[in-house]
Amino acid sequence: MDKILSRENLRERIETLRGAGKKVVFTNGCFDILHIGHVKYLNRAKGLGDILVLALNSDSSVKSIKGPSRPVVPQNERAYIMASLDMVDYVTIFDEETPLELIEYIDPDILVKGGDWNEGTVVGRESVEKRGGKVVIIPQFNESSTNSPASTTNILKKIINAYKGDK
Repeated sequence: MDKILSRENLRERIETLRGAGKKVVFTNGCFDILHIGHVKYLNRAKGLGDILVLALNSDSSVKSIKGPSRPVVPQNERAYIMASLDMVDYVTIFDEETPLELIEYIDPDILVKGGDWNEGTVVGRESVEKRGGKVVIIPQFNESSTNSPASTTNILKKIINAYKGDK
C-alpha cells in the first residue's frame, strides 16, 4: 500500500506537499484494536489540516509501553488497517518509545494527541511550537454502552470478562 512509508520517504512526500501549501497534521499511537474512539479522533485530527500523518508504534514499542501481552494485532496488520482509513493520508512505523525523533524529522504544522494527554506532557510540543506550529488536544470519546472512554484496554477487559463467564 502506497500510504505506508518509511520515515525517509514520508519526509520527502511531506516536503513536496508542504511546498504546494499543504498543512501537515501529525498524530501517533498504538492503535492496537481499532474502535469508535480512534475513528472519531482521526476524523477530528484530519479536519485540522490537509495531510494527516499517523505514526504507529512498532510491536516492540507497544510491548515496552503496554506490557508483554500487547500488541494483540501485529504492526504490519495495524499499519494496513490504519492506511485503509480515508482520513489517514500516510502511516509510518516508529520503533522508539516516544515519537520525538520522528516529530523533529517530519516537522509537522500541527501535533495532535487525545484527551488522555494534557498539552504540557505532549512529546514533541516544544519542538513543534518553537517552529511556529501548534499542539491540539482532542477530547476522548466515550463508548455509548458504558459511558467510559473508548479504549483498546477496555475492549480487552470486556473480552476477557466474557470468556471468564463461559467457563
